[in-house]
Formats: sequence, structure tokens, C-alpha cells
Amino acid sequence: MGLVALWLLAGVLAVRQAAAVLRLPPDERLTDLETWIGEEGVLHVRGSLYDGDSFTGTPFSGLVLKPLTRAAEQSLGVAWTFGTLLLVVVLGLVVARSLPGPVSRRTSLIAAPLAISLLVLSLPVRNTFTLGQTSIIPVLLVVLSLLPRTSGRQAGVLIGVAAALQPALLLFAVVLWFIGRRRAAALAGATFAGCTALAWAAMPHDSWTYWGHHIGGAGLGAPADSLANQSLHGLLLRIGLEGPVELALLAVLAVAVTVIGLRRAVHYAKDGQLLLAAAITGSVALAVSPTSWQHQQLWILLAVVGRVGRRASDRLVWPVLVVLTMSLSRTALLPDIEILGHIGYNAPLLAALVAACVVPFHSRTSPHWDDPEPTPVADPAKSRFAWVPLLRFLKRPLSRPNLMLELMLIRVGYFAYSWIRAHAPDERSVAEGHGDQVLTLEGWLHIDIEHWFNAIVADTGWLKDFMNWYYSTFHFLIPLSLLAWLYLRRPATYRWARTPLAFATMLALVGFWLYPLAPPRLMGLGYVDTAHGPQDLNNPDFGALTKLSNQYAAMPSLHVGWSLWCGVVIAIVAPYVWAKVLGILYPLLTTAVIVGTANHYVLDAVGGAAIVSAGFGLQYVLLGVGKRPREEAPPLSGAMGATLARARGLVPGLVRQRSGGHDDAEPVDAEPADAGAEPPKEGRARVERHDQRV
Repeated sequence: MGLVALWLLAGVLAVRQAAAVLRLPPDERLTDLETWIGEEGVLHVRGSLYDGDSFTGTPFSGLVLKPLTRAAEQSLGVAWTFGTLLLVVVLGLVVARSLPGPVSRRTSLIAAPLAISLLVLSLPVRNTFTLGQTSIIPVLLVVLSLLPRTSGRQAGVLIGVAAALQPALLLFAVVLWFIGRRRAAALAGATFAGCTALAWAAMPHDSWTYWGHHIGGAGLGAPADSLANQSLHGLLLRIGLEGPVELALLAVLAVAVTVIGLRRAVHYAKDGQLLLAAAITGSVALAVSPTSWQHQQLWILLAVVGRVGRRASDRLVWPVLVVLTMSLSRTALLPDIEILGHIGYNAPLLAALVAACVVPFHSRTSPHWDDPEPTPVADPAKSRFAWVPLLRFLKRPLSRPNLMLELMLIRVGYFAYSWIRAHAPDERSVAEGHGDQVLTLEGWLHIDIEHWFNAIVADTGWLKDFMNWYYSTFHFLIPLSLLAWLYLRRPATYRWARTPLAFATMLALVGFWLYPLAPPRLMGLGYVDTAHGPQDLNNPDFGALTKLSNQYAAMPSLHVGWSLWCGVVIAIVAPYVWAKVLGILYPLLTTAVIVGTANHYVLDAVGGAAIVSAGFGLQYVLLGVGKRPREEAPPLSGAMGATLARARGLVPGLVRQRSGGHDDAEPVDAEPADAGAEPPKEGRARVERHDQRV
């Protein structure tokens, strides 16, 4: 069933991508292909390919496309779109067949649909669909040369044709030479030269324009310093270098990246990881080319096949990082902060450089290739109900999760939350109608205190300033600080606490979508927006915040929901009574702030409490995890660790009792004791006193 679901997902994604292109107006789809269209609606037959510098392909690629000169624009667009879709499917199948062996049966079954899905979701393929580019063809030709049944002669021809379409891919011939396949490397060079010479004979003017005037395509298309050019040349131009200084530094960097990257590619090719070697070589080609556009960056995605990390919990970090980099926009990857923004702007280039020169991929001879250090897990928890947990096949990890992976998932999750909230229904009449419903219900319950309390806050200067600062600051500061503390000091509790928080946030999104609600400050009933002043409700942009988020997402209140989650966790884990009291007071104070600033109703706070309760309930029903897990004692070092090691040798039963009855700790070297000797009284008493202190 899982396999069928994966194939259905791959099919839906592929069809959706094709439909997204075909739904675009004719002047907005296949825009790069439009450079071929002449005045009569057919492809150019005469004239230069490079008039206007719009076409960026090689003369050989133009020669290949000449047979399409009789196709009409509309039929060409449909045929091109479905032809590109077919190429993506074939590429996914070939990639699945090129995985380094031995491959388990489960991996061999899910590899093809998973590869097709990732390809369709990637930005290079989506860009190729929209623009009408041919950049999938060189990748497919190179990957076909990796198949076991491909002979050396065939591999040389395939790589030579790919290099004729994208000259930087001639680096693959260098890799062939150094892994001992010199005939194939020579044939690749000869094929490249033959295809290029054929284009010179057929189109001498265009060939001179491409190879002479533009030096291998440099300067064609968008400006070289634009963000679309993810190459070292583009990066140096963007940081302000130009002229001889930029060219000299580019030459040094290009040589360094080429040498390091190709050495690594040769190493992994000899190790039997041909697909990883191809991904590294392609990443080098992207970095050292004068221009590397988005539709050419598919090589970076192929680097997910590399295995990184000693622990099983670290294995997903590199694949997830690559998939997110090649599938999400800059704003989704990193917050819009100046320093992080530069990283986001150049994320594909940085990913290519890291894959080519930095990431320590495992060799197949490494002991961690098939046997990473396992993550300690616990069996599904038992409960008083026979049907709980529902997901009994899931085992609960007990170790601290990988920090990089956790931060990436938190960032992407928050971006998805912000996007869904911003795109939830925001029709004013519906939201105000729901506001009237809430006020009517509160009046019936005699809890409609919003207007009275908001007037007090608005008339009290220090109280208004405090609540405005609290509302804009504590909503993010306290939850993030608590999560960081739990991660560092209470890893098992961190896993227990973060899951209901995620469930509660997802339930809140459902509430925003199904029940758009105007907050009191936007109802036009005399409430005072203490933070932003009066609002012009007749203007759709009735405040500065309307450009940032959906202002009709008031039910439930995540300010109260997140603060209640913090209060519950603090009350449970805090070691001191005063800290527990502060944890309990935090959601109460937050409720007062959201009502006093006219941002929420009292019932919004009730909704926030409800989703947090539902989050903890869902965790219990799905995973059987109710109570907070018991933390394992951290390993000791230094004198205390040595004393405890001696105690293990003297009083093993006492130490096992202190550690919760588990005798699965790592063995500690200790001096051997006589089997029949009994520990002296002084030693036992000293060990017991020390153990109690620990």
C-alpha cells in the first residue's frame, strides 16, 4: 500500500506540474522557448540564434532543434511539456537503477517513485518546465552512462553529446580518464569535438558568436551578476569585484574547486558510487562555469545519494538539507535577515560547493556504511486502553535529535504556518459576522469584558506600553527559549513536549481556515488598537500589519495556546516552586494582554487552551505517550566519574538501583576485585554517601 501511495504521489505531482505550465497564458509559458518563435508562429529558420542575447544554448543544441521548425507554437508547447515530463520520469527510473549496491528490496521498490517525486518538486525541473529549457537532457545522458550495461564506447558517446549541449560537462571525460577508462574519455572528447564541428559547419556565424565573442556562452541571457547566476563568477561579481582582480580570483577558486572536487569524484567512482561521483562532478561544473542558471542545477539534487554521519539520527541531515535547498525559495529556507539573506540568495551555489569539496561522504568500505550507530528507542507505550496507541509500529527515540535537522524542520514548519495563515480566507464581512457571533455568545455567558478592560489599558500609559511590548516579544521569546533549554538539558522531555506543540499549531491553522474571525480592534465598535492606533476599515490595507499576515486569524489564539504549553511544561519540569508558579501565571498574564490590547476575545483564549489540550491528547492517542518520560542520568567525567566507576565495582546493585533499574550502561574499566572479598564498611558508607549526593 505504501508503494502504491508513492507511485500515486509521483503521478499526481507530475501531472500537476504539466497542468501548471499548460494553464499559463501563451506569452508566459516556455519563455525561453519563445526565443525560437518567429513572426509566423513557427520556429526560426533563418537569422542568428543569438539576436538579442536571449538564447543561451550552444550552437549544437540549436542544430538539434532545427527539425522542429515546422511545429506551430501551441502544439509545440504541449508536445514540449509532455516530452519534458517523460524525460523526468525516465531520469527518475535511471537514477533509481544507478544507486550503489547492495540495495535492499525495500529501497529498490521505493527508489523510483521517490526519485520522480523529488525531481518534479525541485526548482530546476519546475524552472525547466516553465521556461522550456533542455537542461534535463545532458543530465539524463550522463546518468545513462552509469548503468551497468552501458559499455565504455556508449558512455563516451553519451558524455560527449552531453558536453556538446553543456560544455562544462566535459569534466566527466576527465573523471573517466583518471578512473582508468581512458578510451571512453578520449571518445567523449572526440564526440564533443565532432558535434561542435558539425555545428560550426552548419552555423559558422552562430558558432563564432558563441565560442568567440561570448567565450562559451558567457554574457548570454540574464546579467552575469544577477542572483539567477549561481556560479563562482556570479558570486564574485555580486560582492563587488570586477575586472582583472575578479578574473584572477575566479581562476584561483575555479582551479581549487576543480582539483578538490574531481579528486573526490574519482575516489567515489573507484569506490563504486558512480551516481555520487556524477553529482560531485556536475556540482563542480556548475561552480566553475561562467553562468549556471537554475534549470542547470539538477546535479546538486543527485547528491542526496551520498551517506553522511556516524549515527543513524544524522543520516537524514544531508538529504533533507539538499532537498529543501533545491525545492524551496530563499524566504522559505532562511528568515529575511541581512546576514542570513546572503546565504539564502546563494544557497544553490553553496550547496554545490559543499557537495563537491566539503561533505565527508562514507565509502562503501566504511564500517558506518550499512551499520550506523543506532538510535536508542523505546517500544510503544502501554496504556489502560487496548486501542492506544494507534501507531504501534512507531518506536519512540530516546536520544537527543540532530540539532541541524531540528532547526531546518522548525524553520520550514514555521514558514508553512505563516504561509497557510496568510492565505486563509480573509473576507471582511464573514470575519465580522463571526465576531458578532463571539460577542453574542460571550454576552450570554457574561464574560464579555473586552471593551471594559481595553478602555482601562488604553487610558493607563505604563500599562499600555507594557502590554504592547509583552504582546510583540514574549510570543516567540519564551517558547523558543524553553525549547532550547529542553533540548540542551532534557532531551527526552524535549521530544515529549515538542510533538503536542506541533499538533496544536496545526489545529490552529485549521481554525484560521474554517472560522475567520475579526479581532476586537477591527470590529469598529470602539475598541482601541493600543499598538497601531485607529484603523481605516473602509480601506482593504487598513494597517501596516495587513501586508504581513492575515488579520482575521484570531480564533484560536496561539498567543494563549503557546503560553499555556509553556506553562504546562515549566510547571512539570521546573525544580523550584517559584518557577512552577511563574509557569502557571504566564498563560494567565498572556490572556490579560491579548484582551487588553484588543487583539483577541476571551473565547479566543479558550480556543487556544483547547488546541493545546487536544495536542497532548493526540500525542497520547497516536503514540501512547502521556506522562513526561524519565530522563537518563548524564555520563559523568573527571574525579566524580572515576569514583562512580569504583562504586560500580564495589556496589553494582546500588548503582543499578540509582540508574532506574537499567543495567545497559556502557562498561567502565575498573580495578578487578576479589570475587569473595567484601567491601570494607568505610568504603561502602563513603560510596553510599557519594551516590546520594550524585
